[in-house]
Amino acid sequence: MKARIIAIFLFVFIIAVACAGCGKAEEGKEYVQDLNYEESTEQISNPDQGFYRPLYVKINENGATYNKAVINASTQLYHLRCDISEFSAAVNNQSDKPITQEALDGLDALLLYLKENDKNAVVRFAYDPGYNGSANKEPALEVILNHVKRICPILNRYVNTVTAIETGLIGPWGEMHTSASANPTNITAIVDAFLTNASEIPVLVRTPKMIYDYIGVTSDSIEEISISPDEKAYRLGLYNDGYLGSDSDLGTYQNRERDINFLSIQNSHLPFGGEVTVPDSQLHNIETCLPEMNKIHLSYLNIEWDNRVIEKWKNSLYTQDCGADKQYYGKTAFDYIQSRLGYRFVLKNSVFTYSDSTDKLNVRLTLQNVGFGNLYKKKRAKLIFTDSAGEVALISDIGELVVDDELSFDVAHKLESGKYDVYLRIYGEELEGTPLYCLKFANGGLWNDELKANKIGSFERVTA
Repeated sequence: MKARIIAIFLFVFIIAVACAGCGKAEEGKEYVQDLNYEESTEQISNPDQGFYRPLYVKINENGATYNKAVINASTQLYHLRCDISEFSAAVNNQSDKPITQEALDGLDALLLYLKENDKNAVVRFAYDPGYNGSANKEPALEVILNHVKRICPILNRYVNTVTAIETGLIGPWGEMHTSASANPTNITAIVDAFLTNASEIPVLVRTPKMIYDYIGVTSDSIEEISISPDEKAYRLGLYNDGYLGSDSDLGTYQNRERDINFLSIQNSHLPFGGEVTVPDSQLHNIETCLPEMNKIHLSYLNIEWDNRVIEKWKNSLYTQDCGADKQYYGKTAFDYIQSRLGYRFVLKNSVFTYSDSTDKLNVRLTLQNVGFGNLYKKKRAKLIFTDSAGEVALISDIGELVVDDELSFDVAHKLESGKYDVYLRIYGEELEGTPLYCLKFANGGLWNDELKANKIGSFERVTA
């Protein structure tokens, strides 16, 4: 009897071990992919960031006109300086007028053209004729708010195209100063109109004080500010057209250290940029400006202004006194800043887990963002499998994706025996089947331009 009990116990034990072994086989083996995990110094063009080019847009009752030649293959981001002054009595010498449907159609056609060409835009509207620096050209506040309400539905059609709305509208160049209308009451009302009517697009104002005024805090309580994602003000950030021009950035900051501490948190999920100014400022010396650019999450700058500062950076070198990115030593300060504007993701590890006995593949990726800024827009993702002939064998839709330091995907497939390369496409949307606003990793040799995707590894499928 005792021997029989022992035999039964051994039998159960053997079955349990066998089942455990089967379970491990089902889980599969981990394969670290043989890829280049180092950052390349190649300049890459990713959505919603970089050195932008200004594009002047004249919007009147009949539509919108602009120089289409400015939009070209070498530039990803444009700054649309939309002149809507003809709708203001202070300019047309007749009356304040509503935005016409033809004007809206012209704006829509411009944004569609940018989308079709996979380009992004920061958009600003102003009543300054020709953006020549004229003050006191605004219509009545009620008219301005109606203009905003009419414009926003057009912008909302292009949430992947429009990087941000710079509130503008008031003052010379739409920089929200100098004019009689540039007071907290008017500015707060305009900001709220944009935040309410453009519900997914970041809205940027000219100074931190305008943010404080909007959320109703005083200077002595700024350090206690906490804005939650469900508040409209969570999408409210800053554009700085006096960037690095003086200790206050030409009046941008009331208290530079305090304001930048606030913006370092707020800008972590928003774009931030503008124009560098005043070539004799020491703040834009390469050794000085980089830590603050990183802290404030710099996303974009004007390539044309101030050109003297841009030339200063092009004639300065990134050295060990600037930072620890050795691969950039000896390159220009301009090249380094250009590489760091916005986000810049480097693939640091890729692990595939699979077994011959299952039709499942687990992918685990480790990414490092070495840019000043962050990817604040949600993306979509697809895994693309190509066979030994380079033909697409399978596309697996991952769906909406928040790009983070660690990504993991489980994919079920019915692939036949063979070797497959696997690519990850991270994109904003598709237009007639063409992916737009795709994200390129900053690793050499991983990008496939035809697929608009990054190679993340290979595996061999063996079936019985």
